[in-house]
Amino acid sequence: MDIKATNFLRNRSRIALALLFFSFMFAQLTVLRLGNQAGRGYLAEEWQRLVYCFIQFAVIGGYFLHFLARKFLKRGFRTLLLTVLSLVFVCASILLFAPEDSAFYLAVTALCVLLLGFVCGAVYDLMSALSGEIDRPGICISLGYACAVALQYLIQLQFTLKPLIAVFLAASCFAMVVFFIPPREESGHEQFSGKSALQPMKIVCASLITFSLLVFVNYYNTYIHNLQIASGYADYNVYSWPRLLMIPGIILFGVVGDIRGGRFLPISALCTGVISILNVLLAGSDLNVLNMCLYYFSLSAAVAYYHLTFLRLAAGTRNQALWAGFGRILDSFVVVISILLGFLDLSPVAVLSVDIASLVVIIVMMAVGGDFNLTAPAAEECPPVSSGVPLPALKERFGLTPSEMRVLHELVTTDDKQEAIAMRLDISVSTMRHHITSIYKKTGTQTRVALCKLVSGDK
Repeated sequence: MDIKATNFLRNRSRIALALLFFSFMFAQLTVLRLGNQAGRGYLAEEWQRLVYCFIQFAVIGGYFLHFLARKFLKRGFRTLLLTVLSLVFVCASILLFAPEDSAFYLAVTALCVLLLGFVCGAVYDLMSALSGEIDRPGICISLGYACAVALQYLIQLQFTLKPLIAVFLAASCFAMVVFFIPPREESGHEQFSGKSALQPMKIVCASLITFSLLVFVNYYNTYIHNLQIASGYADYNVYSWPRLLMIPGIILFGVVGDIRGGRFLPISALCTGVISILNVLLAGSDLNVLNMCLYYFSLSAAVAYYHLTFLRLAAGTRNQALWAGFGRILDSFVVVISILLGFLDLSPVAVLSVDIASLVVIIVMMAVGGDFNLTAPAAEECPPVSSGVPLPALKERFGLTPSEMRVLHELVTTDDKQEAIAMRLDISVSTMRHHITSIYKKTGTQTRVALCKLVSGDK
């Protein structure tokens, strides 16, 4: 095996993952910021909140449209995706320069965020594939997210910078176009056909933990904002410079998410939430700066958790395009719930009660999902079996082809990543994944661990 070539491919995948997410996140943050201005000066304030809800519903709708197109559109999907990306840039450019107080701005916003949701599905689908090619996806994703937050904060959609924003948007969309130029039909998108009794439970637990984390973050934000109002904004506004705390926060939890396959990430997010609650209960409105710091670190933990968890889970499901970005969709759903419940004008005590209840749900779901068992091996760790195992017997038993047998041998006798195995076998990564999908389908397994157990005779 050519070690230098393997390292080059691994580093290229890392850079691609970071740049792809950076490009998408900058475009998303900019479009949503522009969309949130829709209706100002044109709609009454109570209707303005409904515009925010509609924007989130449009993102969700676009995401599921991508899933349906990916699942049922056999030809022309890549052309459709590139067209959608082009339209996102056109619509966003219109929003940059069109007057906000008009029905035209509202209509363009609706179309733009719907298309953004479609792109969101495609990006997370590709990110899930890229994450499987490298050993530390968390730091790559977190760096991309952090750079997008920093850039979006620096420009702040100032009128004098709108031409520059348009240039950055064009660069972001062009970068995503480049990533999607290779035909997706050959990029390892094949879905696993094997069934796993644990996978549905893992998805349910991850979904409820994500939902509860996001509810906690949203209501914690409301609570400390009320504290600031009560104290007359004695220190700093939560919506100003403290947002930059997302940068070290997301990088920190991205690194944690790379340790033992993310095993320490759920408990890290939980501990951050517990510390935040204890702080507001013990210190109240006297420590506004600390409250804001804890808010953004809690938000960073939630974002890192749902990104890394669903990207990893998606690779082992039948519908990768559905589950890869499901955490992001839950994020939009929680925003809608928070906005609608905002009409109820919940008291500070009620808001704090929601936060505490969210932490209780997180603890229960972590217990059900085994997230407190920190000594267990990571889900993707597969101890190589002896090379003396009679693998040829499996060829007859499951009808494996010679190419599939070579791949099977590498999977169960080494702990190398897919790209390293592909390099050693002198095949492309997409061909490698095609063989793996076929092996899983024929053997009735879904993960490398299950395959190792099958070969070892433990299954």
